[in-house]
Amino acid sequence: MTQKNGLSTAYAGTLITMVSLFTGLSLLIGGKVADTFGRKKVILLFQGLAAVVFIICGFLKPNIFLVYFIMAAPILNAMAQPAQDAMIIDLTEPEKRREAFSLLYMGHNLGFAIGPIIGGILYRSHLPLVFIGDGLTTIASLILLALYVKETMKSDEEKIENQERVLERSEKGSVFSVLLKRPILLYFALIMFAYQFSYSQWGFALPLQLGDIYGVFGGTNYGILGGINGIIVICLTPVIVRLTHSIKPLFVMAFGGLMYAIAFGSFSFVKTMPLFIIFIIIMTIGEISISVNGSAFVANHTPASHRGRVNAAIQLIFGAGSAISPMIMGKYVTAKSIPAGWMLIGTLMIISCSFMFLLGKMDKPLEVKEENINNLAN
Repeated sequence: MTQKNGLSTAYAGTLITMVSLFTGLSLLIGGKVADTFGRKKVILLFQGLAAVVFIICGFLKPNIFLVYFIMAAPILNAMAQPAQDAMIIDLTEPEKRREAFSLLYMGHNLGFAIGPIIGGILYRSHLPLVFIGDGLTTIASLILLALYVKETMKSDEEKIENQERVLERSEKGSVFSVLLKRPILLYFALIMFAYQFSYSQWGFALPLQLGDIYGVFGGTNYGILGGINGIIVICLTPVIVRLTHSIKPLFVMAFGGLMYAIAFGSFSFVKTMPLFIIFIIIMTIGEISISVNGSAFVANHTPASHRGRVNAAIQLIFGAGSAISPMIMGKYVTAKSIPAGWMLIGTLMIISCSFMFLLGKMDKPLEVKEENINNLAN
């Protein structure tokens, strides 16, 4: 927006904020249509449209119309996200969901490690190929989905009868009524709001801090830490999932929050790269523990009839934490200092992981009798 199209930083920031707002709306709409028309149709339609939009971007010259098309793509992609999450839940039993989400988490991070490298190489002299490549790889993934994955949404006649999955049985009513019957999901979402608020500083305060310490080499060092983060995710995700398989998801997430608290709080005094690397490894262990178990927890407490909508609502609350964090912490570190900001984040994470642990103590096992469902919800 700024380098290729000449927009001001302020105007570009405004447009990005607009994308965030529309993306939140897209999540809610996508959740509703995924629960109404099916997962596969929604993914093929909206990710297909996003791919077409990206390919069109490859044939546009840098101007404001290119900017608008770039903004449209993530909004369309967001429409498909609840359907993707719901499809994974449809395809898995509760005892295998952490493994399933860990596999997807590793695949996502592998792509996230490779994609920016290719994009960075092409950006300066071959920008159209960035968009065309993105569109074509998305279409390739959709072809695989169309050929090898059947629609996973069950009909009303195919109800979940497993006594151990009573919380997943279909219900009538809106997503709000479902969440009110399961307040533990709302408590979880609020705690995760704080988790995401804190985690987003990895992409905001840390680059600023490295720039202050290392000057022009700050960006390079941040890239090194990002690479280490990706490597640790790929290497340790299977190990952590294996070691924590028999532990309740919320307890594992409380441990992950503690790792965040240690890492982020320690950034307040760290000034050397070896220490930054050590605490990034600790942070990444926390990230793995939280990412894999959070999706499984939500899945195991959501009716099959509302999987798309509940996932969309939960993601919207998560995303709000990430969205407002840079603005709030930007003002705070300007008034105080970056180390003071890390101390605040570390304290917030100690409080948040304590609440997550308490929520785990409140969460009763899924092996409950049907007549106890109301007590469990309350």
